[in-house]
Amino acid sequence: MPKIYLDYAATTPIDPKVLKAMLPYLKKEFGNPSSIHSFGQKGLFALEKARKSVADFLGCSSQEIIFTGSATEADNLAIRGSVKSGHIITSQIEHPAVLEACKALERQEVKVTYLPVDKEGVVNPSDVQKAIRPDTVLVSIIYANNEIGTVQLIPEISGLVKKTNPKILFHTDAVQAANYLECDVNKLGVDLLTLSSHKIYGPKGVGAIYIKIGTALKPLIFGGGHDM
Repeated sequence: MPKIYLDYAATTPIDPKVLKAMLPYLKKEFGNPSSIHSFGQKGLFALEKARKSVADFLGCSSQEIIFTGSATEADNLAIRGSVKSGHIITSQIEHPAVLEACKALERQEVKVTYLPVDKEGVVNPSDVQKAIRPDTVLVSIIYANNEIGTVQLIPEISGLVKKTNPKILFHTDAVQAANYLECDVNKLGVDLLTLSSHKIYGPKGVGAIYIKIGTALKPLIFGGGHDM
C-alpha cells in the first residue's frame, strides 16, 4: 500500500530547490567559511547569502542572525544566554526546549512563572502583564504551538510587556509559525526569535536565532567565534 505522510509539524522533506542549492557545498565547495583562502571564502559567501535570506524574511539586519545546530540550541541560547538571575515569564504549553531551559535556570534560583492558557490554548495578554515583577528580565511565549496549533497574540503581548518595562526582553519560538504566519520581527515586537530549518523544507541540523542589535547574550558553547 502507498504510504501517506501527514506529520509535517514534526518535520518536512527537504525541498528539491533547497537540496540543489546545498549540493555544491556538500561536495565541491567544501571550504571552511572561517578560512581566508579562496576555498573558505566561497563558503563564507554562501553562508552570508543564506544569512541575508533569513534576515530578509524576518525584516531585520543580517548581523542580527546567528545560525545554530538546532532550534533547541537556539531556544536555549535565547533563554539561558539572556538570564543570569531574576524572573522569567513563560507559558505552560511551551516546547520542551523552552520549558526545560527554564527549569534548568530554576535550579540556579531563577524564578519562573508558568502562565496557564484558556480552553482554546491561548495565553491571555493581560495575564502576562499582571505577572511582570520588578525583577522580570525575560518573557518567552511560543508563537504557534507545536501540538495543538494555537497561535498566540505575540504583537499584543510584546506591546504590553514593553509598555510595562521596555528593558524586559521578549522571545518567541517561531519554529511552527514560519510557514504560515507573519514573522517580521518589527511587527511582532520581539527581541529574540528562533527558527528551525527542517520545519520549512530545509535540512535537519540547522536552526537560527534573531538577536536584536543591543541584546547581550552569553554563549552556551565556547571555542570558535563562528556560528557554523
